[in-house]
Amino acid sequence: MGTPVGISFGSPTSGQGFNVASTVSQITASMQAVETPWNNQLTQLKSEDTVYTQLGTDLSNLTTSLQTLTNFQGILESKQGSSSNTNVLQLLSASNTALAGSHTVTVNSLAQTASYYSENFSNPNDLVNGSLTLTVNGGSPVTINTASGGETIAQIASDVNNANAGVTANIITDSGGSRLSLVSNASGTTGNFTVGTTLTDATNTSNIISFTQAQAGSNASFVVDGISETSASNTVTNAIPGVSFQLLSAASSSPVQVEIANNNTAVEAAVQSFVSAYNTALTDLNAQEGNTSTGAPEPLFGNPTVALLQSQLQSAMTYIVPSGLTATGSQSTGYTFTAPSATDTYTAAAGTFGTGASGTGSSAAITTPSTLTQIAADLNASGTGYSATLNSTNTAMTVTASSSTPATLASTAPTLSAGGSGSISSMTQLGITVNNDGTLTLNVSALDATLNSNYQDVVNFLQPSPTYTSFGGNFTAVLNNLGTQAPNGSIYLALQSNQSTESTLNTDITNENALIAQQTQTLTTELNQANFTLTEIPQQLSYVNELYSSYSGYNINPNFG
Repeated sequence: MGTPVGISFGSPTSGQGFNVASTVSQITASMQAVETPWNNQLTQLKSEDTVYTQLGTDLSNLTTSLQTLTNFQGILESKQGSSSNTNVLQLLSASNTALAGSHTVTVNSLAQTASYYSENFSNPNDLVNGSLTLTVNGGSPVTINTASGGETIAQIASDVNNANAGVTANIITDSGGSRLSLVSNASGTTGNFTVGTTLTDATNTSNIISFTQAQAGSNASFVVDGISETSASNTVTNAIPGVSFQLLSAASSSPVQVEIANNNTAVEAAVQSFVSAYNTALTDLNAQEGNTSTGAPEPLFGNPTVALLQSQLQSAMTYIVPSGLTATGSQSTGYTFTAPSATDTYTAAAGTFGTGASGTGSSAAITTPSTLTQIAADLNASGTGYSATLNSTNTAMTVTASSSTPATLASTAPTLSAGGSGSISSMTQLGITVNNDGTLTLNVSALDATLNSNYQDVVNFLQPSPTYTSFGGNFTAVLNNLGTQAPNGSIYLALQSNQSTESTLNTDITNENALIAQQTQTLTTELNQANFTLTEIPQQLSYVNELYSSYSGYNINPNFG
């Protein structure tokens, strides 16, 4: 209830009345007192919203810093590399599977692409009759026939390009005229082709148009760390595991040094950024456990959402990855491997999938797989007669062969493993320690040593995997449930709850203000009428006295004679 408001009328016969505006103000002030707790609650909620918003920003920054480490195309995806002679060999890329170290590459010869050219046409508009037969790498011949009446060499070039014969045709013009150039679409020896021609000049049908081989297709020849290698392309992707390079010139007497190094500096900066973002979030959370500079409790003091955020973040930080970081299986756990007419042992961890350890059965060579999904995709695309199917959770794979009499699985169980030994299972192994207040400290030297000794294990520890829950995968899932993400983020839900209450309070205040405004108008009208009545009382008394005097003959007013 509001405080009672009394109205002082003064002397009723004075004719002075009372102050209507002041009296109405006192009455409405008493009515407005009901809004005080509502306004106080709104102020508290808005203070909470400010803190929630800041915490949401903290968690968003933390998510961004974590994504740098969990992104498959991020800084952990590649390593640094260099070539001692970029005129001979240009390094293209070094993935995270490449081992840090030095390699010696000697380039003996470059890969060449087979090509032919025709004799000169003094007039490129001359018509040609006949056919052109192209046979690439001993395959099926492709014959291109000219249209009735003949075609120009430009039209023949178009016919070749539309024939999908594995050869590209172009017109080359110089001072002697124009030539039809034929170039294999594949470099190296596999792109070699032959040209059969019955093309004749339409005006001289006895003149067979000849073609000359300009260059035979040949493979690049080079030596890597003492091992002789060849490549159909000058872009080499499998000579050094995880490394791609381009051969630019032959230099048999000048070996090139290829250096592969871990990208430690960038990784360490990213981990430090993650640690700093985590510390900011946790420090802002911890601050809500105390008082403001005025001694009042912080807006979220004792709030359960703060306790939840603290608990979840600290739990995620101390998450221990299951040992091994590998997907392993045996016959009893759903991995079935069969091969035609032989007993084979299939081991992915050794670097290839399907290598026959015993017997003579066919095998499918799938190079360096890392997950069941990748193995299945590679095996199904290998064209070896094997097919792979995964269960609904991608945790078990069945491999079958086209043979109707497959052999049995060898006694040795298959092992399917990602790169690395699985030696990293906690953040402490990356040089991160937890302080008494829950914040983190990074020992960069310790992280550097771990990257140098177990780089791939650090990658496996941080990046999400379909076969186990990594630190990065777990932390990402935790953050997705804590921030401002709709519909389940903890801060999102807290803000939604506050905003709902704020909306109700604002509606109540608006309604109360409307009621007060209406009552203010009514009171002002009624009190103005009352005040007018008070001011009229002296006149009415004087009139009564005059009536009394006229009837009694007694003048009670000393001013009248």
